[in-house]
Amino acid sequence: MLRLDNVSKRYSEGGDALQNVTLRIQEGEMVFLSGHSGAGKSTLLKLIALIERCSRGQIVFAGRNLNRIPQRHIPWVRRRLGLIFQDYRLLLDRTVFDNVALPLVISGCSTREIGRRVRAALDKVGLLGKEKRYPMVLSGGEQQRVSIARAIVNKPPMILADEPTGNLDPELSREIMELFKQFNQVGVTMLIASHDLALISTLGTRMIRLDRGHLIQDSDADMPS
Repeated sequence: MLRLDNVSKRYSEGGDALQNVTLRIQEGEMVFLSGHSGAGKSTLLKLIALIERCSRGQIVFAGRNLNRIPQRHIPWVRRRLGLIFQDYRLLLDRTVFDNVALPLVISGCSTREIGRRVRAALDKVGLLGKEKRYPMVLSGGEQQRVSIARAIVNKPPMILADEPTGNLDPELSREIMELFKQFNQVGVTMLIASHDLALISTLGTRMIRLDRGHLIQDSDADMPS
């Protein structure tokens, strides 16, 4: 599903954020991306989502070489990715319903289909009945669940999550990870950036570790076949 070949990213003001990263993620995998702050985790996710472009190397997602995707075709890629951020990135002047519906509105879905799919997504994250509320009256955990519902409402084959539990307490963090496991169990490929090694270690899934832009550990690759 996803392949990175010798991918590097250099910022003119800050040097190399990633250096010669090569990895493969198969359809249906759940993979954690770990490393210290500034290790390159967020940069890697941004390259996959075409928020940034790589300086060298090649990224292939869903059979398409992202290096060759023109600007006008970026929405094609984004419709196949669910993006979840640490700071939620919700529209504070819009209701929960409107926030979750946004990807469907952009895709041109009918009003009836939007209503059905938004309610289904909110049900999956345990927020059905709160669709008329505004984000500011919700707890941090609830706001993150809204952002997760928004990420899954389009039924993307892959979800990218950037420190999704970074602002949550340990109990809420575990609840969010359990949600991700449920999505993965129905076939959604998950790539989750997190510095919470204690939490990651309890889940028993593949872990990729970055250090100053270099891939230094891949738990699957290190295992004997």
